[in-house]
Amino acid sequence: RRRVALARLLIESPQMLLLDEPTNHLDVEMVEWLEEYLSRQQITLLMVTHDRFFLDKACNEIWELNDNRLYRYEGDYQYFLEKKFEREAAQKSETDKARNTFRRELEWVRKQPKARTTKSKSRLDAFEDVKERAKAKGPVEKVQLDVKMNRIGGKVLELKKVYKAYGDKQLVKAFDYTFKRGERIGVIGPNGTGKSTFLDMIMGLAQPDSGKINVGETVQFGYYTQHGLKLKEDMRVIEYIKSFADMIELADGTKVRAESFAEQFLFSPQMQYTYVSKLSGGEKRRLMLLTVLIRNPNFLILDEPTNDLDLLTINTLEEFLENYSGCLLVVSHDRYFMDKLVDHLFVFEGNGVISDFPGNYSDYRKKREEKEELEVRNKKQEARLQTPAADALQVKSTKPSGKLSYNEKREYDNLPNEIEKLEAEKKQLEEAMTDPNISHTKLMEHSKRIQEVIQDLAMKEWRWLELADKVEQMKNA
Repeated sequence: RRRVALARLLIESPQMLLLDEPTNHLDVEMVEWLEEYLSRQQITLLMVTHDRFFLDKACNEIWELNDNRLYRYEGDYQYFLEKKFEREAAQKSETDKARNTFRRELEWVRKQPKARTTKSKSRLDAFEDVKERAKAKGPVEKVQLDVKMNRIGGKVLELKKVYKAYGDKQLVKAFDYTFKRGERIGVIGPNGTGKSTFLDMIMGLAQPDSGKINVGETVQFGYYTQHGLKLKEDMRVIEYIKSFADMIELADGTKVRAESFAEQFLFSPQMQYTYVSKLSGGEKRRLMLLTVLIRNPNFLILDEPTNDLDLLTINTLEEFLENYSGCLLVVSHDRYFMDKLVDHLFVFEGNGVISDFPGNYSDYRKKREEKEELEVRNKKQEARLQTPAADALQVKSTKPSGKLSYNEKREYDNLPNEIEKLEAEKKQLEEAMTDPNISHTKLMEHSKRIQEVIQDLAMKEWRWLELADKVEQMKNA
C-alpha cells in the first residue's frame, strides 16, 4: 500500500515533495531505492523521518522542532547531534545562571516598598526577563527503560523442519534453528516474504503447516507488533497500564506504582488521564512499548519497533536493548537500528528460503554489493567472448604482419573518432533511460540500441588494437 501511494505521488514528477515518515512499512530494498531516487532528483524535499541513514542520504539540512522553536542545522545527522548537544549544554548553563540571578532578584523585589523609583522600575523589568529565562525548560528528559527481566533457562526456542505456505506461496520451507541464550537476530527481506508470519508462528498466533516449534518453560515473550494497540479508544492511559499491573518491579529490585512508571515513559500525570483516542501515533507506540516491557520478558520479539517513534525514544530504546541480556529477534527497515543491535541476520530470500548471515545489515549489504559486482564483471566477460571481435582477436596471431594497406590506414585513423562518438551515444542513452518520465516504448528502444552500441564499441576497440599492433610491429621491424 505504501509503495502504491509513493508511486502515485512520484509519477506526477512534482517540483516539491512533502513526506511524513515515508519509509514506514517499506522493506529495506524499497527504502534504498527511494533514497537513491530522491538523491538524484532536482527536487525540493521536506520530510519528517526517524530513519537516520535515509536522512543522511536524501537530505542536506535538518530542522529540529523543540519547545515551540525551530532550530536549523546545515549538515548530516552526526553534525546535528554534535550541534544539538552543544546547544543544550549552552542552554542549561544559561538557565542555571538565570535561576541564580532570579533567586537574588526575587529577594530584592520582596524587600522593595510599594512606591518604587525609576531605577527600581527598570530593575523590575529586567527581573521579569530573568524570570522567563529561569523558567525555560532544559533538555528533554529521556525515557527510562530499566524493567526487570525474568530468568531464562537452558532451553530457549527450537524450530524443527518448519513449513508454512498460503496457497501456492511458500513462506517458510524446512527451517531448522535452535536459539541460544542472549542471541540477537535481525530479520530482513522484501515485503510479503513471510517475516511477520514467521514471528506470529513463534508466538503461537499462526500455526505451521508442518514441523515443530518448541518453547522453553522459562521463556516469557514480549511481542511488539507493527499493527499497533488493540484496545478500546475510550480507555484512559493509566487505566490501560493498570490493566497489566499496579506495581512494576525494576531491574534493581525496587517497585514503583504504575503512575510513576508511566512518567518514566514521558506520560505526565495530566497526560495519564488522557483518553487513548487522543494520543498521537507515536504516543500510542510508546504506550505499547511500555506495556510490552511491563511484563518483564526475557525474549523480546520486535516487529518494526521504530515506526512512528521519535528519535529520542528510538535512541533510548537502542540503549536499553544494547544492555538487554535476554534474546532479541527484530524485524526492522531501520538499518541504523539494526546495525547497533544485531549479531546476525535471518534473510528471507523468497520461496520459503531463509538464510543465516553472520553480521549486521551493513556487513550484509557490503557482501551483496561485492557479489553483484562480480556477477556484472562475469557477464561482461562472457559478452566479450561472444562478440565477433573476440574471434578476430583469437586469430590475430595467425595473420601475417606487414604494412598497413591504404584502407587499413584510413580505418586506423578514423577508429578513435568513431569510438568516441559511440561512447558519447552510450552515455546519452544511459542518461535518457534514468529519466522518470520516459515512456515504456522509448525505454525498450533505448535498451535495444544501447546493446548494439556496446557490441559496436567492443568490435571497434578490438579492431583498433589489432591495427595498432601492426603499426607497432612495423616500427620494430
